[in-house]
Amino acid sequence: MTLTVAETLMHTTVRLECKLKDGNSSTGTGFFFSFKLDGDQHIPVIITNKHVIENSEIGSFVLTKSDAQGKPLLGQVERVVLNGFENLWIKHPEKDVDLAVFPMAPLFREAEAKGVKFFAPPLQDDLVANEKILSDLSGLENITMIGYPNGIWDEKNNMPIIRKGVTATSPKNDYNGLPIFVIDCACFPGSSGSPVLIFDQGGYMDARGNMNLGGNRIILLGALFAGPQHVAQGEIQTINVPLKQVPISLSKIPNNLGFVVKAEKILDFKKLLV
Repeated sequence: MTLTVAETLMHTTVRLECKLKDGNSSTGTGFFFSFKLDGDQHIPVIITNKHVIENSEIGSFVLTKSDAQGKPLLGQVERVVLNGFENLWIKHPEKDVDLAVFPMAPLFREAEAKGVKFFAPPLQDDLVANEKILSDLSGLENITMIGYPNGIWDEKNNMPIIRKGVTATSPKNDYNGLPIFVIDCACFPGSSGSPVLIFDQGGYMDARGNMNLGGNRIILLGALFAGPQHVAQGEIQTINVPLKQVPISLSKIPNNLGFVVKAEKILDFKKLLV
């Protein structure tokens, strides 16, 4: 059976589980991404936030196997467990950019040597919202976020949870002078690292009011990393989306807003990987 575009998108994320140095465990979200080189060469990676893998001693994630035709074998998976997990990631060199990448090529080669192939369709760098793409946006757009809120997932099929929302600030602008923007979407523990996309099926209206009918539109706007919360005294603080699955005091009230690192910062990794 041929997958729809939406079904393929649901396979672009991966649930990250970390055992931390203090003995606690956490979950977060990563997504498959591919940097295009000259010719047909690509560099496959997983992208997440720095804080998702921070202080992690052991990390693991589950990959879905594929058949000879490259189609997913739902329910047939392999768990990858890696020691020294934090040190395997390349962190974005800018302090305020909460992104990290994990090169996947060695893992894929090792699996193929054993006759195993994985279904891990990546988001491509041509989907990244650049200046030209952003100029065609209205500023108020419907968004789709894919991830693992509170670590929740379809464990049997190794599938994520989809959330919907809207842009709360225009992704054309740098919120408070930083390469981020804000979304109005339910953002819970485990959602850190989730890709935030525009995904229109069958048509959409551009910034000039022109209706484009037929086909799909997919734009990678960025990756969720933080969000504001009220505290008991009514003060509003910005914190990383929590990772640990622990009871949360009712004195902290999420605003259902999320801060998103702009996807353009992902492209900074290309020169670090080549």
